[in-house]
Amino acid sequence: MTVTGHSRETDPAGHVGDDAPSRRIAALEAENARLSQEARRAQSANEAKSRFLASLSHEIRSPLNAIYGHAQLLERKEGRDAMRAAQIIRRSCEHLTNLVEGLLDLSQVENGVLRLQREAIRFPALLDQMIAMFEPQARARGLSLNLERPDTLPEFVRGDAKRLRQVLINLLSNAIKFTKDGSVTLAVQYRSDVATFEVRDTGIGIAPADCARIFDPFERGDETRAALAPGAGLGLSITRALVHMMGGDIAVESTPGAGSRFTVRMMLSQPPSPPAGPAPTARIAGYSDAGPGEGRRRILIVDDDAEQAEMVEGLLEPLGFDIAVAAHGEDAIAMAGRRPPALVLLDISMPGRTGWDTAEILRAQHGDAMRIVMVSANAHERDGGGDGRAANDGFLLKPFDFASLLDLVAQQLGIEWTDADGTPPAPAPIPEADGAPAVGDAAACLSRIAHLARSGDVRALEQRIADFAALAPDAATRTDRMRDALDAFDLAALARIAAEGASR
Repeated sequence: MTVTGHSRETDPAGHVGDDAPSRRIAALEAENARLSQEARRAQSANEAKSRFLASLSHEIRSPLNAIYGHAQLLERKEGRDAMRAAQIIRRSCEHLTNLVEGLLDLSQVENGVLRLQREAIRFPALLDQMIAMFEPQARARGLSLNLERPDTLPEFVRGDAKRLRQVLINLLSNAIKFTKDGSVTLAVQYRSDVATFEVRDTGIGIAPADCARIFDPFERGDETRAALAPGAGLGLSITRALVHMMGGDIAVESTPGAGSRFTVRMMLSQPPSPPAGPAPTARIAGYSDAGPGEGRRRILIVDDDAEQAEMVEGLLEPLGFDIAVAAHGEDAIAMAGRRPPALVLLDISMPGRTGWDTAEILRAQHGDAMRIVMVSANAHERDGGGDGRAANDGFLLKPFDFASLLDLVAQQLGIEWTDADGTPPAPAPIPEADGAPAVGDAAACLSRIAHLARSGDVRALEQRIADFAALAPDAATRTDRMRDALDAFDLAALARIAAEGASR
């Protein structure tokens, strides 16, 4: 006999019950809640990106308008003084550059490709620079800008100076932006290799609900904060990412209407020995050339943008270089074949043959004697070269300042800049640890090694260390130390060893 009836389900423990529909309903409700939360997050992200695009349009158009208008005034030779117009154009360009760099930094952080440097930082000097940088801005707003630090701060710490400066700039800039009256204070403490930075203000403060989300990309807090100052909402997001990358942490405490306090803690160890100080700088008017051959050094500028090429030519030709200009890769290859240049400044994105393809052909035809540097706005294609694998010996990212270009040219050509009197730096003979004097121009060679180490030109460093070994055979200990540092790719240590010798 067959018995029929309602089927009943058992739970995992074997108990019989009728709660299966309830469990399915609960699971569906949980899934619906999760999907709703995801939808709210997506909607919030889209709204943040929409606000970002609206503010980005304003951020770009404002400086572009200043550049466009004052360029027309210069062209017509009317209106304000030319120097004043040039300063406004430069500041506007710097604003646009900082905006683009911020977007690039955010992209690199999100993709895990941002690299940190480890170098000696003049700690008290860096803090003084921060105050000096923002003092005019604070004074213009009627604010007092204060620096609180103990007398026991170390003279030098090790870290990424550029990124630490970027963190402090972002925090101080925000504090001044959102403070109508009162003060902004940078307070620093240092103990057991841990530095603590506090940026305090007496500004409008941050609502409790916004204290977490202001670190999200494109977020600028509530409407009151967003209306007070322009911005794309990237500064604090990048700041938090940089702090975390440097092994630190960042926190915020704020009371609406009473001000905010941002606190950053990170490890900044002290170097085992203080590095040599920087060499004094002078206004460059030319160069002294100890290289092979006679006459002016020839530089080939390759860029399909005639205005870009004209700008670089205008910077370098007055310094005594023989300048040639090519509009694309085929022209560059032909011109180099007729008269090889000492240095090629090569754009990447050009019609026809790309800069990378052109570099490969030039390297194959002319070897290492011809130095090749990529000069491009393609940040994602940045490759410093100089490692024996890539065809290029360096990379300069557009836009660049004149000093960066001059450093690169001197590095690649092995030249020394001269002042208006045509006088190159005068190196002094240096004794080694055993008391034996260095031979010939060993000091100049050490100075060049220190410069190349700071620039990262590995290929040139190997040759320069060999040159120093030949010039100063009694300085074998220093030579071995430099070679060990190069083998370990510790370029900061290599620069320090060379600079210590050059300064003696």
